[in-house]
Amino acid sequence: MDGLTGVDVTLERLHEIADAFARRDVDGIVNSFAEDGEFRNARGPDFWGQSYKGKAAIRSYFSPLFASTGDVAWKHTSEFICGNRAVTEWHRTATLATGEKQSWLGCDLYTFRRGLIVMKDTYIKVVL
Repeated sequence: MDGLTGVDVTLERLHEIADAFARRDVDGIVNSFAEDGEFRNARGPDFWGQSYKGKAAIRSYFSPLFASTGDVAWKHTSEFICGNRAVTEWHRTATLATGEKQSWLGCDLYTFRRGLIVMKDTYIKVVL
């Protein structure tokens, strides 16, 4: 729990994290995670997608993503908190280097500890 509010996560904290994504601020995103934090991407070789554990691994995912899709953006549509857990719903858009346009809905299931993300588990609607 943080020393100011007595809770692990607040709406203000969720907005700070969303703002880091909106700025494509890799340092801001990575520093939102605990040292032992984990990001689970929706896509990957395992049934849970692809897991990135620790700040270096998380950075290794987001740095190339922003470099290859300069207009990637997430627009939050809903969010809620229950204890140390939070959910954000969003609409993601991006243009790939190939010119392909992406647009899908998704959500993130978060677990927080003292204001830092220990798990960010991403789910998306598959567009065929």
